[in-house]
Amino acid sequence: MTTLLSILISDVVPIFAIAAIGFLLERRLGGSVKFLSSVSFHALSPCLVFSQLVGSSMSAADAGRMAAFCLLLTSIMGFAARVVAGSLQLEAKTRTSFLLTVMFSNSGNFALPVILFAFGREGLAHASIYFVTSAVVIYTAGVFIAVHGGHGFQKAMAGIVRVPSLYALAAAFIFLITRTEVPIAIMRPIGMLSDAAIPTMLLVLGMQLQRATFPERPVAVLVAVALSLFVAPVIGLGLSTALGMTGVARSVAIVVSAMPAAVVTTVLALEFNLDSAFVTSVVFVSTLLSPVTLVLLIAYLKG
Repeated sequence: MTTLLSILISDVVPIFAIAAIGFLLERRLGGSVKFLSSVSFHALSPCLVFSQLVGSSMSAADAGRMAAFCLLLTSIMGFAARVVAGSLQLEAKTRTSFLLTVMFSNSGNFALPVILFAFGREGLAHASIYFVTSAVVIYTAGVFIAVHGGHGFQKAMAGIVRVPSLYALAAAFIFLITRTEVPIAIMRPIGMLSDAAIPTMLLVLGMQLQRATFPERPVAVLVAVALSLFVAPVIGLGLSTALGMTGVARSVAIVVSAMPAAVVTTVLALEFNLDSAFVTSVVFVSTLLSPVTLVLLIAYLKG
């Protein structure tokens, strides 16, 4: 019990404390979340990815395994969500929304700070690989799913082009492969922006949660939450073993697989006229319940 309380206070409570500030800010300054989210997405997140990878001792093989883990987990959860959604007799828009929330977890503004607090900078580098891979999948497969397979190719390609973290990933690999040292005049501003990324992400998370409403399909919401918080980490545990992941990389992969539904799914739901109320409800409920599951999971992995 002492261990669980220690993990809760040190690894989870600080995250919700900052998110709570974002929640209150959105109430007072309604409408600010879109701007702050854009700043985080276009400026801070790419700097975070670049700085973590350039300063990491992670091998190319470890990075490849983490990317493969993300792709496999997303695919398996998508298949599971499709099977379960069929038994819930959901309308087309809600069924598509169900699929999105189960497939894509919050690998950014929630996962990264949790990993940082629980596993340090080494863990954060591994989590950054998952974050970038997931972003690419969201703006390709996620867009295709959101538009029901119709006229999705151009939008998907445009979505990839608009993912700045992907360019940061490519730039980092160039420096790593060529073993070139990043000039200090470039690295210092990138480092400062990188330091601002995680607290800003948490403020955005709190602002997004402020918009939650009571779900119209509570059973479907709870099923989606159960798949995200309970089924996904079990699958993640099996995948990490199958891919030969060990140490911090394995722990990070399993914890990231247990994250609540991604906030970005609310953006897709609004953009493509899906059941945005359902998506927001799943994000809200899964985020509120996640401290319990994450504390238990982190304690198991550290024990």
